[in-house]
Amino acid sequence: MILDAKIPEGPLAEKWDKHKFNVKLVNPANKRKYDVIVVGTGLAGASAAASLAELGYNVKAFSFHDSPRRAHSIAAQGGINAAKNYQNDGDSVHRLFYDTIKGGDYRAREANVYRLAQVSVNIIDQCVAQGVPFAREYGGLLANRSFGGAQVSRTFYARGQTGQQLLLGAYSALSRQIAYGKVKMYTRTEMLDLVIIDGQARGIITRNLITGEIQRHLAHAVVLATGGYGNVFYLSTNAKYSNATAAWRAHKKGALFANPCFTQIHPTCIPVSGDYQSKLTLMSESLRNDGRVWVPKTVEMAERLRRGEIHVNQIAEEDRDYFLERKYPSFGNLVPRDVASRNAKMMCDEGRGVGSSGLAVYLDFADVIKRIGADQVSQKYGNLFAMYEKITDEDPYKQPMRIYPAVHYTMGGLWVDYNLMTNVPGLYATGECNFSDHGANRLGASALMQGLADGYFVIPYTIGDYLAQTPAKLMDSNKQPITLDHPAFVEAENQVRGRIQKLLSINGTRTPDDFHKALGHLMWEYCGMARNAEGLQHAKKEIQKLRREFWQDLKVTGTNEDLNQTLEKAGRVADFLELGELMVDDAYNRNESCGGHFREEYQDEMGEADRNDDEYAYVAAWEWRGENQPETLHKEELKFENVKLTKRSYK
Repeated sequence: MILDAKIPEGPLAEKWDKHKFNVKLVNPANKRKYDVIVVGTGLAGASAAASLAELGYNVKAFSFHDSPRRAHSIAAQGGINAAKNYQNDGDSVHRLFYDTIKGGDYRAREANVYRLAQVSVNIIDQCVAQGVPFAREYGGLLANRSFGGAQVSRTFYARGQTGQQLLLGAYSALSRQIAYGKVKMYTRTEMLDLVIIDGQARGIITRNLITGEIQRHLAHAVVLATGGYGNVFYLSTNAKYSNATAAWRAHKKGALFANPCFTQIHPTCIPVSGDYQSKLTLMSESLRNDGRVWVPKTVEMAERLRRGEIHVNQIAEEDRDYFLERKYPSFGNLVPRDVASRNAKMMCDEGRGVGSSGLAVYLDFADVIKRIGADQVSQKYGNLFAMYEKITDEDPYKQPMRIYPAVHYTMGGLWVDYNLMTNVPGLYATGECNFSDHGANRLGASALMQGLADGYFVIPYTIGDYLAQTPAKLMDSNKQPITLDHPAFVEAENQVRGRIQKLLSINGTRTPDDFHKALGHLMWEYCGMARNAEGLQHAKKEIQKLRREFWQDLKVTGTNEDLNQTLEKAGRVADFLELGELMVDDAYNRNESCGGHFREEYQDEMGEADRNDDEYAYVAAWEWRGENQPETLHKEELKFENVKLTKRSYK
C-alpha cells in the first residue's frame, strides 16, 4: 500500500491557499442533496457539524452524552495557541509552525503543521465573534500567557476553563443549525461499526445507550471526531467515558492507525493517592508560568518529608533543587511536556520524590504570591487552586502543590492525508482522533487549536472535494441504489449484534473494570513514560493472555435492551485490549527515542532522547489483518524541506 498524503505542490506558505483554490466545489444548491455523518460533538465535532450545516449540507451528529456540552473538550484548562503576536514579542505563523514541529521532535508533516499555524489566527476571531469570554488586559485587549516549548506569549485563555468556554461557543453554533433543521442531533448514541460499500465509507451502526436499539445510518461521508485513546491506561486525565471504540472499529474496517505509541504524559497532575481511584486530575500547564518546580536536594531530606518529620515550608531555599531551571535555563519551567515529565520521573527515581508515595514533585507559587499578591494570583488561577484544595485538602496559597506526570493526550490516531481523509475514501478523522499535527509530542494549548482548526477551517473545504466527485444518488457497483437495506448494512448490524451477544453470554467472574485496571497497569509500567525492548515483549505476552481471559471470564450483567453501562464498558475494554497490543508493537518497532516515546536503550549521556532520523523519520501506519493476526506496517516517509533536523535543545 502506497500512502499518498496529497500534500500540495509549491512553497510551504502558499500550499493551503493554493489547495483551497484547486479543490473541487459543490454548488450551493447541490449541497442540500448531500448527507454527512459527524461522530463526536466535542470541539472538533461540534465545529465541523455546525460549519458543514452552515454551508448547506445535511448533517447527522452523534454523541454518547446527553448533551454535546459534556464532551471531554470541556476539561481543557489552560488555553489555545494562535500566532496573533499581540504581545509584539516576535511571534509569527512561521514561529508557531517551527515550535510545533520542534516540540513534536520532528515526527509530523511540515505542510499540516504550517496550515495549523496559519488558521490559528482565524480561530480567535471566530471565537470572539461567538462571545467566548477570553481574558483581557486592563485596557480591554485580549490577554496572552506562555506555555511550554515556546519563548513567546501566544496562548489565549479564559481563566482555567478555556475548553469549556470554547465548547460553549461551538455548541451555540451547533444549536443554531439544529434549530434550523440542518443538523439532526442523536444524543446518548454510540457508534459501534463503520459501513463500507465498494471500498467507501457510507454509514455507521449505532446503539442507543438508553434503549439498546441498534440503528443504521446512511450518508455520503463520515467524519470521526471522537477524541483520543488515553484511557487505555485506565488512569488518565481523560473523562471516564472517553474511549477508542469508534476509531478502532474504523481501523478494523480498513482505516490505518498511525503512530499508536505516541502518547503524551502531562507533567502537572495531582498524584495517584490509592488503588480506589478511577481517574486522575490535571493541573493546567499554565501554572508553570508562575509556579516553580522543585524537589529537595538530598534523598535524606526527601525521606524526612515523606515520614512527616518536617514540613515542606521548613525547607530552606538553599536546600531546594529547581531542577528544570537548573537544567534548561533558556526555557526553565516551560520546557515541553515530555521533557518536564521525564525529569520529574528522574527525580523520583533518584529517591527525591515527595508525598507519602515518593511519586511527586513540588510546584511552588510562593514567589509569584510575594511578587503580585494572592488576589492577583487568584484572578489568574483561582479555580485551579480551589480544585486542588478540594481534592488534596492542601492550600496551594500556603504550601506548594504536589504534582506528578499522568497520561493526558494521544498524538497517534487514524492516518489521514492533507484533506483529513483516511485511506478509506469518504471517511475523515479530525481533532485528537487523527494523528496529523503533533508528531511525537504535543505542545501545550495546541489541542484546542487543532480541534477548532480542523472543524471550522479545514474540513469544510476539503470534504467538498470528495463530495463533488460523489453522485448525490448513491449507487453500488451493481448499479443498485444504496439504502439502509443494503447487504453491507445488514452484515454490519449483524456483526454488532453478534458481538454484543457474545459479551453478554460469557457469564464469567470478572468485571470489565477489573480487566481494564489490569491492562492499564501493564501499559503504564511497560509502555508509559519509559519503555524498553524487554518490557515491551513482556507486556505483549501479558496483554495477549489478558485478552484470552477477558473472552473466557468476563461478567456482564443485565441485557442489551436497557441502559447497561457494564455492557458499554465491556465493548470499550475489548477494543482497548487490541489497541494496547498494537501500541506495544509500535513502541517495540521504533528503535529510537523521540518526544513522548522514550526507549531507555536510546538516550544520550545527559538522559535526553536519542532520535534516529536515518531510519525512523516516518509515520508508522498499521493495517488490521484479522483477529489474532499481526498487523502490517506501512510507512509514510517524512520530508523536511523548511526546517533542519537537529537535536532538540531547550537548554
